[in-house]
Amino acid sequence: MTTMIEASTLPDSRSLPREPRLRRRRRKATPQAVAIQVVLWIYAAISIVPLLTMVGNSFRTHFEIASDPWPIPVNPTLDNYVNAWVRADFATYALNSVMITVTSVLLSAVVSIPAAYALARWRFRGRGALESLFMSGLLIPFMLAILPMFYLMDFLGLIDNPLSLILIYAANGIPFTIFILTAFFRQLPGELEEAALIDGAGHLTVFWRVMLPLVRPAIATVLIFRFVPIWNDFLMPLVMLRSRDNYTLGVGLTTFFGEYQTDWASLFAGLVIATIPLLVLFIIATRQIIDGLTAGIGK
Repeated sequence: MTTMIEASTLPDSRSLPREPRLRRRRRKATPQAVAIQVVLWIYAAISIVPLLTMVGNSFRTHFEIASDPWPIPVNPTLDNYVNAWVRADFATYALNSVMITVTSVLLSAVVSIPAAYALARWRFRGRGALESLFMSGLLIPFMLAILPMFYLMDFLGLIDNPLSLILIYAANGIPFTIFILTAFFRQLPGELEEAALIDGAGHLTVFWRVMLPLVRPAIATVLIFRFVPIWNDFLMPLVMLRSRDNYTLGVGLTTFFGEYQTDWASLFAGLVIATIPLLVLFIIATRQIIDGLTAGIGK
């Protein structure tokens, strides 16, 4: 009975005064921040105009583009894409671009990732000189090496051979990849490596199973940053390739330029075809890019 009385005299939880809720503090936008946002939005709007123009004109005829290149297509047509993909042999150009780009990026990664790990984690004589040698590759402008590389590939008999582009792109990407990944490997705590070695793991196992997964976002970011310039490159394939069967997408676009007339409609369709893989790549790998670029900020 006492227990029931005491329980009945307890105040109802609904009658208790509620604690004031913590209001989320909103940062007041300063005039400087507002101005920066306005400038960025204007820049984004200006940057998207050429893209929309390219996509819109790819669905119009050549005569419509010649009369007025800006309006939205009234009667869209897919004939330009058929002409670019089938008649202009863009399927072969796309296959060549995929083969050259993917092989070059993977070959560069296979060479650079173990080298970056060794330079970052191991101590041996001549390490500083070797690292400086790799970094010196970043100081040489790629355009200045076109003539020596042409003579070298001509001496090796690789002119008009996709292998010449694969070797050039892979070698050109090694300094950049080593430079980026060395910094990420050095940020990893040494206790992980020591614990794995104490447990009986070898250096190869430590590299493959312990250290490599920790820098996966950085590797993905580096591979994407190497993929884009190789895919968009025009000058090196133009110098090294001769036959149309070996052309990449960048060089294949020149087939729409004539001496007296340019097929603008098919050209815009070819540009869209060449841009779609990059857009898909960035959409899929956006998270990996952000993780790779922001890794180590909170350390």
